[in-house]
Amino acid sequence: MEIAAGRAKADAPSLMMRAEEFSRFAEARRERALRLAFRLLAGDQATAEDVVQNAFFRAHRALAGFRGDASLDTWFYRILVREVQRQRRWQSLRSWFAVDPEVAPPPLDARPVSDPGLRRRIAHALERLSAGQREAFVLVHLEELTISEAAEVLGKAVGTVKSHLHRALVALRAELADLREPTPMGDGPKDGEET
Repeated sequence: MEIAAGRAKADAPSLMMRAEEFSRFAEARRERALRLAFRLLAGDQATAEDVVQNAFFRAHRALAGFRGDASLDTWFYRILVREVQRQRRWQSLRSWFAVDPEVAPPPLDARPVSDPGLRRRIAHALERLSAGQREAFVLVHLEELTISEAAEVLGKAVGTVKSHLHRALVALRAELADLREPTPMGDGPKDGEET
């Protein structure tokens, strides 16, 4: 019993130092975590803040079990994505018992934008993607993680993430096709002209 108590006392400074490091880590990553959750939750700021808070809480609670196999960022973002998935499951369950889900107001986006109509179209197109496609797209194209990092965060194979990305891009291009600017035909150099 004394040995275990002695070990706990010896580990206390180490855990205290880890907690201080995690506090600095959390402060430095809070904005990016909020942005990621906001995007994965289709623009619901209040829910994104709750999800981020829960993710940091879960990560802090699990800090003693962090083995260092992955970077602290990857470990935390995996927790955050799982928390987003948990929130989505909870929202879908609540919608089954809601009186009239179409009466609920749309989520508010507190960030100013230059074209709210375009922003709504893009958000709607992202909402129509499957959860896996949306997660892969947001992590790689909006949060600028590599495909390998996104695969690690999502706990999926690299090939699966690539497949989700491809399908997401095909769906988004089809959904937003009218926004593409037409390429001018015949504006290139003609035979015999210099470029």
